[in-house]
Amino acid sequence: MSERRQPIRPSPSSPRWVHTPEGLRALAAALAGARIIALDSESDSLHSFPEKVCLVQVADEAGAVSLVDPLAVRDLSPLASILADPAVVKVFHGASYDVSSMKRDFGFEIAGLFDTMVGAQFLGLSELGLASLLERFFGIPPGPSRQKDDWAKRPLTQEQEAYAAEDVRHLLPLRERLLLDLRPRGREAWLQEECDALAAIPAARRVFDPEHYLQVKGAKDLNGRGLAALRELFVAREAWAQEAGRPPFKVLGNEAMVGIAAGTRRTLQDLRHITGCSPKVIQRYGDRILAAIARVESIPEAELPTYPRPKKPRVLPAVQRRIEALTRWRGTTAERLELDPGLVLPRRLIEQLAEQNPADQQALGRVDGLRRWRIESFGAGVLAVLTAAPRERMRRPGG
Repeated sequence: MSERRQPIRPSPSSPRWVHTPEGLRALAAALAGARIIALDSESDSLHSFPEKVCLVQVADEAGAVSLVDPLAVRDLSPLASILADPAVVKVFHGASYDVSSMKRDFGFEIAGLFDTMVGAQFLGLSELGLASLLERFFGIPPGPSRQKDDWAKRPLTQEQEAYAAEDVRHLLPLRERLLLDLRPRGREAWLQEECDALAAIPAARRVFDPEHYLQVKGAKDLNGRGLAALRELFVAREAWAQEAGRPPFKVLGNEAMVGIAAGTRRTLQDLRHITGCSPKVIQRYGDRILAAIARVESIPEAELPTYPRPKKPRVLPAVQRRIEALTRWRGTTAERLELDPGLVLPRRLIEQLAEQNPADQQALGRVDGLRRWRIESFGAGVLAVLTAAPRERMRRPGG
């Protein structure tokens, strides 16, 4: 791959704010007939609960950036038609989160998506962050990250405005630079199929499951009453987070919940000795924490939960041989193509193929998520591996 750096087209230094319905309609009119635009969004997931999109950045072909403020303009429907138009290329970087969040908050449908991060993956690059790619291809030095900022605060600082604008200002020339290297490799169609799948992901939807308390780190080390206490705190924390409008981990951290649940003597004084139970946490929630723990004390011993010890599913020897054969084939193929093995064939697909053992191209097409580009490019090789695998002997340690 050529490491030649290309100059960036000059672009306006200051973004334009869009914080009125009239301004949004004007932006939509200005974008009408566009061939390509760049998009990004900023949310407040680290600061608010439930989270929301707080800023939408749009850059046109000339590099002019508009910052759309959905906290001031609630109805972003004037942008809906251009986002849904497959003839207009929408360039994102790391599109998954942005697309699912924008669908959730604004009801958008998105077509014609191009993800520069996925493009970099198909070039076999290891550094996939936007800052790394801009430095690699254009010599733009990375600036400070503002991913942890509270994007719901207004007004934004000049540094935040600049950061938000830079996230979209260079995406269009970056797309051109990636395509320059992708086309000779014949991987443009591969990339487009993956991007189409990203455009089709559903709106973000958070569903609270009380049983997820078992996924908290440290849960497996608790006894029955400790597990019951953790479950009670886990459910109560969700309600407290909704009430406060703060992410659950900022209300009461997982480590603190496990520490409280593992204790035997539980008073406000005891809470002070538990990691994560700051004076502020105790002041806000101390009495409610103790009340939640008290409710657990009345649960009969026979009704206390137990931590599930799932048995590892038994893999049939023939399936295991196919898994090993496909894994070896993937490693060799990925090395030849200079791609990440997980992009060539993710582990979940290896397991599905080994289980289903398709016998022809048509059967390959029924493997969920395999994608057309993998079938067309690697189908014959995969089928050959699957056909040969049952005849291979399992390798013994040291054999």
